[in-house]
Amino acid sequence: MTEMPDAHTFDPKPVLDLIASIEADLQRLKGLVELQVEKFDPANPHNKTPDGKLTEEGVECCYRMFDDGKSRYSVAQQMKISFAAATHRFNAWRKAGGAKRRKTLLG
Repeated sequence: MTEMPDAHTFDPKPVLDLIASIEADLQRLKGLVELQVEKFDPANPHNKTPDGKLTEEGVECCYRMFDDGKSRYSVAQQMKISFAAATHRFNAWRKAGGAKRRKTLLG
């Protein structure tokens, strides 16, 4: 007959420390992802220059909206740009490869 291990000999501290470490890493990762989500904001003032033109971040924001299947009208409204400007960006997005284009990092 085999003996059952004594429940009192198990030290839970290393396991609890590992869980705490994993939870801390997950919280850091969540923070990084949330930061990226915040940067993908069509209404972010950093998407436009003082004269109203789109910055690199603004162009990428438009492209990502097109990646997500948004219409030119929807992009124009959310980015607060003209439909003609959204059409120009849509054509540039298609020329760059559409959803298969190389994405740039938002800043």
